[in-house]
Amino acid sequence: MSDELPEPRQRAVPSGRVSRLGQFGRLAGGVAGGMLAEGARRLAAGERPRISDMLLTPGNIGRLADRLSHLRGAAMKLGQMISMDAGDFLPLELAQVMARLRDNAHHMPPQQLQQVLAAQWGKDWRTRFRRFEPRPIAAASIGQVHRAITHDGRSLAIKVQYPGIRESIDADVDNVATLLRVSGLLPKELDVAPLLAEAKRQLADEADYGREGAQMTLFGKLLADNPNVIVPQLDEEFTTTSVLAMSFVEGQPIESLVAAPQATRDAVMTTLIMLVLRELFEFGVMQTDPNFANYRFQAETGRLVLLDFGAARTVGGETARAYRRLLQAGLDEDRAGVREAAVAAGFLGTGAVDGHGERVNRMIDIVLGEMHRPGPFDFGDRRFVGGLRELGTTIAADKAAWHVPPADILFVQRKISGTALLAARLEARVDVRALARDALAPRAILGVK
Repeated sequence: MSDELPEPRQRAVPSGRVSRLGQFGRLAGGVAGGMLAEGARRLAAGERPRISDMLLTPGNIGRLADRLSHLRGAAMKLGQMISMDAGDFLPLELAQVMARLRDNAHHMPPQQLQQVLAAQWGKDWRTRFRRFEPRPIAAASIGQVHRAITHDGRSLAIKVQYPGIRESIDADVDNVATLLRVSGLLPKELDVAPLLAEAKRQLADEADYGREGAQMTLFGKLLADNPNVIVPQLDEEFTTTSVLAMSFVEGQPIESLVAAPQATRDAVMTTLIMLVLRELFEFGVMQTDPNFANYRFQAETGRLVLLDFGAARTVGGETARAYRRLLQAGLDEDRAGVREAAVAAGFLGTGAVDGHGERVNRMIDIVLGEMHRPGPFDFGDRRFVGGLRELGTTIAADKAAWHVPPADILFVQRKISGTALLAARLEARVDVRALARDALAPRAILGVK
């Protein structure tokens, strides 16, 4: 949390239901206007434009990113989820612009910040600190972070939730889903109602800072035996449901390691992948938000700083068993076993297997081939992704193959995919096979068979 925002980006957060709905209305109107302008331009050039061509213009995507950044909350959080892609499967323009949402929110102007903290701590709250930095050191989808020093010398990071965020979650999720359906990015035939309900529940958990503080304390205990990671300590004196106070821990952005020695990048990603495996097979609880801003690195100690536990959630025994079966089949180079485990877990729908069995087998073969290359897995070598994309796109064009995996699987996979994306960004090389075999050993799974 040591990095300051690059420039002041003050903008009051729309906190009322009507004002937030108005923002979505202006967004829809702006996108529609952009589509008409782009359609007219293409027609004048003698083209027959498709809806997707008119929708996914830099201007329209920019409008979407800017408006979601202004709204913050669930709207921006969903945009962040969409942006967790290496540009491998999302349209390139969408991936590039939506990536702004990972850590690029406006922050509250001083008057709004004062109102929020006065409501949480009382009007004389400033007297409780020796120093409170008014300018945030970080701003994200649900809150912004300030540095403070108490009278007894405690250095704290104070996360302050934007007003109205908790109350707007359900409406924001519904509004974003409506925008995606109207745009055609979300197929009408796909039933995402269960996923949207789970997203609302998860976002409500993330907006409960008291809960996040308890999860942070839990992870501190679970990782007390790991000298390679640091978890901030909860400061209960200043924590409420809308304010989270913790010890301030120095660290640099994880992305800054792109210029670090190969051995450093490899060690950091080994630690993170081991953490994911322990969460899945040992702890039974996982921090499911892989946003890069949730990690910091201490160059002087070589330790990884873990931040933001709002998305921590229980990993059910059946989910852990599903991943165990899938991973074991992969280690055994058992194509049929991988396919069967993927269908049983809900990764794949029967429509995809029945209608595109050969393509599914080829995708599995590509993954197994990469998994069993000699030596450590080179996350920076993404030549195999093109083949997966081509096969996956063909399958996705068949409506009968459309399938939404169970919510628990999606949240866990979000963490796994985001971790792999970070490893690719750092071009790390990790002996994933050895880590997986160790994680599946009986002593590591604590009764999960």
